[in-house]
Amino acid sequence: MQQGKRETIAVNQLGYRVKDSKIAVITGEAGLFRLIKQETGEVVWKGRTTAAREDAASGVTVCRADFSGWEQAGTYSLETENGQRSDSFVIGEEVYGDAHQALLKAFYFFRCGMELEERYAGDWKHGACHLSPAIVYGDEKRRVDASGGWHDAGDYGKYVGPGAKAAADLLLAYEWYPAAFAAAVPVPESDGVMPDVLHECRYELEWMQRMQDAESGGVFHKLTTLRFPAPDTMPEADADELYVSPVSATATGCFAGIMAMAARVYERFDRVFAATCKAAAERAWDWLELHPEAPGFRNPPEIATGEYGDKQDADERYWAAAELYRTTGEERYHEAFLRLSELAFDKYELGWADMGGYGTISYLLSERAKDSAVAERLRVGLHRHAEQLAAVSRNDGFGISLRPEQYIWGSNMLVLNHAMLLLIADRLAETAGYEKVVLDHIHYLFGMNVIGMSYVTGFGSRPVKHPHHRPSEGDGVDEPVPGLVSGGPNLGIQDEYAREHLTGRAPAASFADVMESYATNEVTIYWNSPAVFVLSHFV
Repeated sequence: MQQGKRETIAVNQLGYRVKDSKIAVITGEAGLFRLIKQETGEVVWKGRTTAAREDAASGVTVCRADFSGWEQAGTYSLETENGQRSDSFVIGEEVYGDAHQALLKAFYFFRCGMELEERYAGDWKHGACHLSPAIVYGDEKRRVDASGGWHDAGDYGKYVGPGAKAAADLLLAYEWYPAAFAAAVPVPESDGVMPDVLHECRYELEWMQRMQDAESGGVFHKLTTLRFPAPDTMPEADADELYVSPVSATATGCFAGIMAMAARVYERFDRVFAATCKAAAERAWDWLELHPEAPGFRNPPEIATGEYGDKQDADERYWAAAELYRTTGEERYHEAFLRLSELAFDKYELGWADMGGYGTISYLLSERAKDSAVAERLRVGLHRHAEQLAAVSRNDGFGISLRPEQYIWGSNMLVLNHAMLLLIADRLAETAGYEKVVLDHIHYLFGMNVIGMSYVTGFGSRPVKHPHHRPSEGDGVDEPVPGLVSGGPNLGIQDEYAREHLTGRAPAASFADVMESYATNEVTIYWNSPAVFVLSHFV
């Protein structure tokens, strides 16, 4: 399928649950297809594809093969009358459990500040890293302990906003699907009492608390070295000075939101920790109130690492107010939420730069949401947004909710954020109308795409092998760290490799499985987190 073309039948390489819709996408003209049982070679199902049509995003002619009616467990492949053959796949009662565990375990592999022992990390073990106190940029005589937390991506930076988005996805997944987290991952803190997903989030939350400025209550935007280390640098070998960048309103708003959320989630397991989260959230809110016109964050002059700049902080304040109101019931937070809800920003997105969706979800889930007019307006808006996503999916050749122009840096985050939002819309409406659409998003992630690859390391017959991830490049292990979600196709071709090799490709085909293509093949915590949420619904 365009890149490394071997098969022209794209399937979910993990397989399909017995009762779920089972779709494959075939490039080329419409025709007959058959389902082959691998063990015997027997043809167990025959069908005709949908009519062929041009797919703008992928740049190819596609048709769909639907074999949802076959519900017998086994290992299968698909063939067409033209001799095309798919990768083999399974049909079974449970096909996503291992991937779900690996997507969650990836956060352990992203940990900073501790040794990853062979007992938990296997071949991907490495030493403790980034333990030295960090310099406060602009106050070079001052140093703070900012150890711990998760490395953000393929580099070793740590960022409050993206970390809050990732932790929020995981905490929401736990709140909504606790049974999906019954099994131990395991992680060093596993105790059989608190689910491992909460142990993992706590590791990040405790780091965030260290990023709160003790003097002001504001939150430092990020912690990085001045520049990224070489691509094969292991974390324990990255010995450059660490810097915390100045306090920002976006980081402080995200911090207040996630801490207020954590105070609620952790209350039943650790009241002391929950109380520290609540106090930290309230102190951060006080900073936000004292700085209503804080400027957007920009990298200081000497710092060339990821900026995560954000010109607008209304969405982060909106999320913070919603979570603080839901957790505390204090009217001042409700009044702030209602005031912020009148401002013009996206109230349904779930990205690190647009956190408004988390505020909307929190408010609609809150038993304290007594302003029925605002709640109804938000509920209608959420479902309108979900229906727009579903409409795009129904017209897309591979069944996902991205328009051609949305294949941007981290397009797989959009795929998964959209799937997450569709599930949330269903839950709030007490329906299951979007479940088949969401399944197509999962199928896409694990191989039903024009590249014909699984975008998750270690999973599928053709998984990503060379992500832009320094530990996977530098550890001497042939296979990359498993369970990492690749960023995916990016029409922006914003790295040298992409400019040389991907120029002119269709948006959905603008992908390269090479370490050098950081604009298409990097990994991050906040691409993994919505994947955990979405798969939690199906395990």
